[in-house]
Amino acid sequence: MAKKLSVSQKTKAKIFKRDNFTCRKCGFKGLSDNLEIHHIKMMVNGGEDHADNLITLCSICHYFSPDDESDFLTYIEEKIEGDVLDTFRKSKKSISIRTKTGQYKKARDGNLVSRAPFGYKILDKKLVPKEDSYIVQEIFQEFLNNHISLTQLAKKHNLSVNGLKKVLRNQTYLGNIKFDGQTYPGSHQSLISSTLFNHVQNKLRDLGIQ
Repeated sequence: MAKKLSVSQKTKAKIFKRDNFTCRKCGFKGLSDNLEIHHIKMMVNGGEDHADNLITLCSICHYFSPDDESDFLTYIEEKIEGDVLDTFRKSKKSISIRTKTGQYKKARDGNLVSRAPFGYKILDKKLVPKEDSYIVQEIFQEFLNNHISLTQLAKKHNLSVNGLKKVLRNQTYLGNIKFDGQTYPGSHQSLISSTLFNHVQNKLRDLGIQ
């Protein structure tokens, strides 16, 4: 299957326009949200972002396209009617919409959408503190009150530095649920106070920690 590699927005727009916003295999014509750019010769094999090495495919044809250049050229010549794929296209979109809608409802109801963060566990489909959840508050306090590097603090608690940053920025510990840029009151128990959380956010900002 084809690997999706980054192509600049400017190049994408140029190729989509050249191909008349149409999949070159099945003939599907639509908005750029439903189309993707494929490298005929993969970049890992020396291919480049030149127009003659790029081709427009719909998301379904791109998903099944082979990586090998000669196999792809055969694949692209074996045309298929876009109408045949409409059922799959609608099904894919419908599943995506239903999944996102269900996640929104779950978040609005105060329930976690992703996996349980450090210090919590899922019990009977509910987010509850683990037996050692007190460590979360210790981590916040240690970072705030001591001259200790993120590397040292992460090592002390058997976390990666990126994992520690996620802990220090996670609003779940305030009793909130954050999903898709929105914050909702959670149904779970908070582990730290908003005062402690805000002080830590201020220190992270003052230290220029991203």
